[in-house]
Amino acid sequence: MSVASNALSDLLAQKGVLLADGATGTSLFAMGLEAGEAPELWNETRPENITKLHQDFVDAGADIILTNSFGGTRHRLKLHQAEDRVHALNKRAAEIARAVADKAPRKVITAGSVGPTGELLVPLGALTYEAAVSAFVEQIEGLKAGGAEVAWIETMSSPDEIRAAAEAATKVGLPFVYTGSFDTAGKTMMGLHPKDIHGVAGDIGDGPVAVGANCGVGASDILSSLLDMTAADSDATVVVKGNCGIPEFRGSEIHYSGTPPLMAEYARLAVDAGARIIGGCCGTTCNHLAAMRLALDNHTKGERPSLEAIVEKIGPLRNKTANEGASAPARERRSRRA
Repeated sequence: MSVASNALSDLLAQKGVLLADGATGTSLFAMGLEAGEAPELWNETRPENITKLHQDFVDAGADIILTNSFGGTRHRLKLHQAEDRVHALNKRAAEIARAVADKAPRKVITAGSVGPTGELLVPLGALTYEAAVSAFVEQIEGLKAGGAEVAWIETMSSPDEIRAAAEAATKVGLPFVYTGSFDTAGKTMMGLHPKDIHGVAGDIGDGPVAVGANCGVGASDILSSLLDMTAADSDATVVVKGNCGIPEFRGSEIHYSGTPPLMAEYARLAVDAGARIIGGCCGTTCNHLAAMRLALDNHTKGERPSLEAIVEKIGPLRNKTANEGASAPARERRSRRA
């Protein structure tokens, strides 16, 4: 983990546990974003909506807000004929978030959201490692120019792509955080196990400020991944930014099963399991986040929970655990039969 001083590590040292924000996409769809529309374009066309997104999360108690730039690489933006505006759109995303953070009554970190390119790296696809680094440098330069304090590399599947983004952040001169999405039988789509997340980019620059998991398939599943990530190193700075319960289709619309009390319980369990940065992903509104803030402010870290305790309090796993199989620890096998 990074030992160099930066705004995020300083706030972690000061507060111990931080609350990250909730869902960008869910909130913007509620404001009228259409399926297939690029959220990043709203940084220019509807900046007042993006300001409201960040302000609502700050008002709910977030210590960290993520810029509206998840799909901000040229590879994603080319789908919307905007690949020539990478720097401008990312700079604007960071400026909007930073303006909200700077007027908050407490320190709020502006984290530059960096999502996957959507391309497969060589040898599985055509994108070379060097080209990936270049694309991420282009994005992160824009984020830094707009005032982002940390590169927040998220929802990743490929260790190589994490490394490319981390290298880019280091080249640009921003500290970095990275999270994987463990949505395929408890691993990432490219086979990364939660317990191996720490070593993916620990040797790049000063190393990550924090590592962890986001998105995935549900709150119980991400807490299962958290147990794996904190099993060997309880001192690691680990992030969980889980979905708000389980997504369910109702007609053509997606609804999430998580209530504010459920997300409050998720936040308490996350602290007990060793997370130091806790937030929400898909489906997590400012109402959920406010309940999480209250839970964190009134919680004293307790005993490390078992997977059974998590399932009992949050609900069943939706996925196989990463360790399931003949060699799985007894706790994993039992929990799947329970």
